[in-house]
Amino acid sequence: MTEPIERGPHPRMAPIVPERSVAGRTLMFLIAIMTFLSGVTLGGVVLVQKSAIAWSSDVGREVTIQIKPIEGEVMESNLRLAVSLAQQTPGVASARALSLEESQNLLKPWLGDGLDLSTLEIPRLVAVQLSDPQDADIAKLQNDLQSIKGASLDTHAAWRQQLNTMAGAIVVTGLLVLALIVIATVLAIIFATRGTMATNREIVDVLHFIGASNRFIAGEFQGRFLIIGFRGGIVGGLAAILFFVLVSIFAGSSGGGNVGAEFGTLFGRFAIGYDGAAGIAAVVPVIAAMTAITSRMTVRRFLSQTS
Repeated sequence: MTEPIERGPHPRMAPIVPERSVAGRTLMFLIAIMTFLSGVTLGGVVLVQKSAIAWSSDVGREVTIQIKPIEGEVMESNLRLAVSLAQQTPGVASARALSLEESQNLLKPWLGDGLDLSTLEIPRLVAVQLSDPQDADIAKLQNDLQSIKGASLDTHAAWRQQLNTMAGAIVVTGLLVLALIVIATVLAIIFATRGTMATNREIVDVLHFIGASNRFIAGEFQGRFLIIGFRGGIVGGLAAILFFVLVSIFAGSSGGGNVGAEFGTLFGRFAIGYDGAAGIAAVVPVIAAMTAITSRMTVRRFLSQTS
């Protein structure tokens, strides 16, 4: 009686594109670098946009009354009147006259610390906080201040416009840099794919000989490069998020000095937030898909030219 033949598992077919080729490792490292740069650029754009919105909101909730010293006018009396008029204006939350020392301190960054400003008659300021910039009756306040000689109202509109313009320019520049990184990544993938095709030319010829279509061969390359793109993208994305975490920790630890204070004024705690981290994470599948699609199109074009 013939014994049944035991059939073992089918041997696993070797992939067309070697999994641990030098070209594959180099491309994965390159994609990781490009993903890191894309993530840092995107995070920087988000950070600048958030900071600009916060700055504009803070500036928009405050107006300043300036009273110049005029001979025959009592400055303290004019300050009290300006505060009273501001507090009676609809949409104003609070109004406070800055002391003489506070006004002098505002001039020190331009004039230096060594000057004696006590003998100078400098303009005095009243800081006015708005409860709602949309509902505040700024026109009424400007009209009421005409009763005070030397008084003027600064709404910081010009400063807000310059701030928004600067932030918009930085955002556009960041997006252009991101586009250049994407273009460089696509070119690197094209060269890597063509190099891999040239290296594995004999295997491709054998596949053609046994009837494999260009679509099948391109699909094999697409699957392999998709894996490379995901691996490199994950490494680069995690590195970008870790970069912002470390910078945020550094910014928080150096908040006591002058540099840390100025750094915090510009960028807060340098935190991109959950939406920024999600944006960086979204770069990973985009890079992987772009890698796969670019490699597939490159392979199909290469095969159509050589067939």
